[in-house]
Amino acid sequence: MGRRPMRGAICVMASMVLAQAAGLAPARGEPASIYHATLAEQGKTAEISTDEMRRVLAQSSATVIDTRTRAEFDAGHIPGAHLLGAPPAEAVAAVTRLVAGDKSKALVLYCNGPFCQASRRLADGLAESGFGNVRRYQLGLPVWRALGGPVAIEIGGIARIISADRTAVFLDGRPAADFARGSVAAAHNAPAEDLTSGALKKLPLPDDDFNRRIVVFARDGVQARAMADVLGTRPWHNVSFFAGSGDEVIALAAGQ
Repeated sequence: MGRRPMRGAICVMASMVLAQAAGLAPARGEPASIYHATLAEQGKTAEISTDEMRRVLAQSSATVIDTRTRAEFDAGHIPGAHLLGAPPAEAVAAVTRLVAGDKSKALVLYCNGPFCQASRRLADGLAESGFGNVRRYQLGLPVWRALGGPVAIEIGGIARIISADRTAVFLDGRPAADFARGSVAAAHNAPAEDLTSGALKKLPLPDDDFNRRIVVFARDGVQARAMADVLGTRPWHNVSFFAGSGDEVIALAAGQ
């Protein structure tokens, strides 16, 4: 995807993001911080900050749309986001179908970081087509992830990791007895109850490279999400959780 100048001269990196932003305004009277930062772009649609994105998700106050490809979505996406599954030329029509023709619906678009153009293009197209409540989380998935936001992975993304990514770490949150009966090859066991309660003091995760991909699965998606939320406050920033059952992941690995 192409690049274009960033207003406010803000440099965003995956590991250390948005250190300082010119013209940054506090959100709703709160002190300005990295969680309240945007790119301060002037465009047809407004941006929202990471803090605002969190509120959107917590309150289900908007339809969140991932403007990337199926492969990117499967590899990791903001939980609850909708994938359009349509080529760019048909994206506006796909959104119209998603909201059953209601162009007053609140929409939030995101893509793959500040330099990703997909969310900008679609937001402009929606505005030109009469959608009146379109906003962008232009910081995108890399910044969301770096600031501790949860990221969900689909079974297709896990399949690709098992077949191609030998550096990835799988964290199995099932009880130790279940883990002993079989898991993904080279997976580490961290029982969800022990991790979320704080009883597990030492995590079986790499401390030589905190950028390595970590995939969390457990008995079910609720447990895996709780584990990911805990890890979101730790140095490992490339964490994704599987919202299905751990049995699905183990069966997939056994078949590859």
